[in-house]
Amino acid sequence: MRRGERPAVVPPGPTAVDGGTAELLGDADRDGSWVLLVDGTPQSHVDLDDPAHLEFEYVRRMGHVLDLAAPEGEPVDAVHLGGGALTLPRYLAVTRPGSRQSVVELDGRLTDLVRTHLPLPRGAARVRVRAADARAGLAALPTGSADVVVSDVFAGARTPAHLTTVEFAAEARRVLRPGGVLTANVADGPPLRFARGQVATLRAVFGHVCLLAEPGTLRGRRFGNLVAVASDAPLPVAALTRRCAADPMPARVVAGDDLDRFTGTAQPVHDADAVPSPEPPPGVFSR
Repeated sequence: MRRGERPAVVPPGPTAVDGGTAELLGDADRDGSWVLLVDGTPQSHVDLDDPAHLEFEYVRRMGHVLDLAAPEGEPVDAVHLGGGALTLPRYLAVTRPGSRQSVVELDGRLTDLVRTHLPLPRGAARVRVRAADARAGLAALPTGSADVVVSDVFAGARTPAHLTTVEFAAEARRVLRPGGVLTANVADGPPLRFARGQVATLRAVFGHVCLLAEPGTLRGRRFGNLVAVASDAPLPVAALTRRCAADPMPARVVAGDDLDRFTGTAQPVHDADAVPSPEPPPGVFSR
C-alpha cells in the first residue's frame, strides 16, 4: 500500500491486555510505522506501508533466515511462536506471497488490539492466529508440516523456561519438514551463559546450528538479542554472513569451530532444570 492511501491509525492509548498494558506509539522517524510496547518494553515494530521493512536489528536477522529458507519468492509454510504485532508474518506475506502461516500467541487481547489498529497487508489472508501457549500450540501441529519455525516469545522481557529446552527443540524439529529451519530469539548479556546453553541445547537436537549477533553482544560487552538458527540440513552460512555484514548494524555469523569455542563446556538444557532467559538490565529495552 502506498503511503497516504491507508486509513489513519488512531491509537487507543494504554490498553489492558492479558500480559499487562499495551501501547501503540507512532515512529516519529518513519511515517506509517508503529511500535508495540507491553509494560514499557518494545515488543514489535511494523511499517504499515512497507511490511518488508524490518526495523529491529534482530528481527532483520531473522528476516535474512526466512529469505534464505527457500528459493526467492517461493511460498513456505511457517509457524510463528509469539505474535506481538505480527511483524514477520506481515514480512512473509509480502516477500513470499501465498505462504501459509500459523501464529501461536498466548495473549488473545493483544492480538485483537493489533488486528484492529494495525491491519494486516493485502495478501495476508493465509495468516491464522491461535491464542495458546507456544509450546502447547507447537505440540498440536502435525509432524512435518512446516518449512520454518520462528520462536520469539517473551513473558515480560524474558523467554519462558519451557521454550529453552531440548524437549522444546525436539518438538520444533518434529514439526519441521526435512531441511526445515528453526530460528529463535535469544536475549542475553555478560557472561552469555544462557546463550551458550541455548546453542548446546539446539546442537543436541539439530545437526547444523549457527548464531547471528552484533559483535559487542558476542564479546559480552552488552545485553542484546542473539539469533539462533538450526536445521537438520547444512545452513547457508556464507549467504547469511554477507547479508548480516551489509546491515546498518552489522552482525557476525558464528558457526563451525567458532561456535565450538563460543559454546565451550555449556550443557544442553532439559525441562527439569530450565530457567527463563535473564532479566535485562533496567533501561536496555525502554523507549
